Amino acid sequence: MLTNRRDFIKLVAAGAATAGLSGRALAAPSFTVKALAFDAFPIFDSTPIAALAETIYPGKGSALMTAWRTRQFEYTWLRSMGKRYVDFWKVTEHSLVYAAKATQLDLTPENRDKLLGGFSELKAWPDVLPALKALRAAKIRLGFLSNFTRKMLDDAIKSSGLDGIFDQVLTTDTVKTYKPDPRAYQMGIDAFKLKREEIAFVPFAGWDAAGAKWFGYQTLWVNRAKQPVEELEFTPDVTVSSLAEIVPMLGA
Repeated sequence: MLTNRRDFIKLVAAGAATAGLSGRALAAPSFTVKALAFDAFPIFDSTPIAALAETIYPGKGSALMTAWRTRQFEYTWLRSMGKRYVDFWKVTEHSLVYAAKATQLDLTPENRDKLLGGFSELKAWPDVLPALKALRAAKIRLGFLSNFTRKMLDDAIKSSGLDGIFDQVLTTDTVKTYKPDPRAYQMGIDAFKLKREEIAFVPFAGWDAAGAKWFGYQTLWVNRAKQPVEELEFTPDVTVSSLAEIVPMLGA
């Protein structure tokens, strides 16, 4: 197992020297990353939604967002375990309604629609487009593997000007469950038609990094929020703070 970025870079260099793979070896000199599967949030910046929440509820937007984000993912896990699936758009709405009640805020229909609408207008982080173009130039296949619905992904891709960048746009709505269910991660193998070890997963959240590692993916954690590693008996193969840092590691 790779334990840190330095070890990762050493193995990349070794793989390039022995296999002539231009630095794209990942877990061992004979191993080549042929595809990257991304969660939505290493690509899309949700901070404008938080700014909107603060504008609507001055002084209380942060509390609303914390409750909303927490319930948003807790509801996906509960619904997966309880086999009570609804899609991520509905989960997002239900968790917002709960969060407003929990923070004692008046969620009018207008404010609800404004906050939910933020997910249809997401923009990419500034480092994303140059990084993705470099990865594509290096012949690395790119795809989403996200809890977002297909419409949410398509809206965000269009809003960010990323049309035509991704080879696969995979939503867990297809398998009616949520990450970290192994059926969700399996979609990457099925869609790319590659071996598990030929795909690296790029998460935003620590729990998603854990789920991908448990499944067997190499995991390149873009830890934009600078969170500690979850206490779930796993270590990401690489932890970086931006997508741009991954590019030279893969020889792109």
